[in-house]
Amino acid sequence: MNDMPVVIVTGASRGVGASVARWLGKIGAAVTLMARSGDQLHQVAADVKLLGGMPLTVVADVADPKACARVVERTLGKFGHVDALVNNAGIVEPLSPVAMADSESWRYNIAVNLLGPFHMARAAILGLRRQKGRIVNVSSGAANIPIRAASAYCAAKAGLTHFTRVLAAEEPSLVCVSVRPGVVDTDMQVVIRQEGPKVMTPDQMAYYQGLKSEGKLEPSWEPARSIAWLSLYAPQEWSGKFLDYDDQEISQPALSMFGKSLAENTIFSTKEEET
Repeated sequence: MNDMPVVIVTGASRGVGASVARWLGKIGAAVTLMARSGDQLHQVAADVKLLGGMPLTVVADVADPKACARVVERTLGKFGHVDALVNNAGIVEPLSPVAMADSESWRYNIAVNLLGPFHMARAAILGLRRQKGRIVNVSSGAANIPIRAASAYCAAKAGLTHFTRVLAAEEPSLVCVSVRPGVVDTDMQVVIRQEGPKVMTPDQMAYYQGLKSEGKLEPSWEPARSIAWLSLYAPQEWSGKFLDYDDQEISQPALSMFGKSLAENTIFSTKEEET
């Protein structure tokens, strides 16, 4: 078991996080899957096991620092070490202009998208130092681009990207990177299409609706493959960088390592990957 890579993935019950866990399962990794949704989490764990990995599921909220510490403790207790942390859990809500935003919803967005990665990194750092491990923070293009009615999300992702740079400076034995996963076909896009018309301009909504209708959204498994590779092989010289998942230096070795497809080897419904 000491030779088996051990990776913690937050937000692992669906979307990009679930796909990261499945790719890691395909190469026989041990994967701790953390999310708030227990039923979906256990289904992903079944896929990881079927693919050849060793799953551990922990139902918890990254906004809770005690829960984050418990996830790391359970990982070390079961697998003996931890090699990487993928901070993927995230929410886009609230969608609202700042002048009308609900302060508690805004606070919770920061708690999930920014404080969650802080809690997880803080809890895992000692274990990661022993392995000269990696932290991959899943950020967004919204870290650099202002999106009207998504102030909390933009602020949190900008903070997460710079937090990664600070973490890289403080932890020279680790490799800490943030990654832009592209515009992915996940529940976040569903929320935007449903709630956006209430608070976004017609031009904004036409853009988001067009992404779906014109088939321009990325399937979650594609950026997830790059993220899974980064969690195992991101080189030291990249530490602190904000990376694009489709950079050829990332996507090509990830494709060579993991292969092109997951679906033929898993029992999960491919609906998640296609909608």
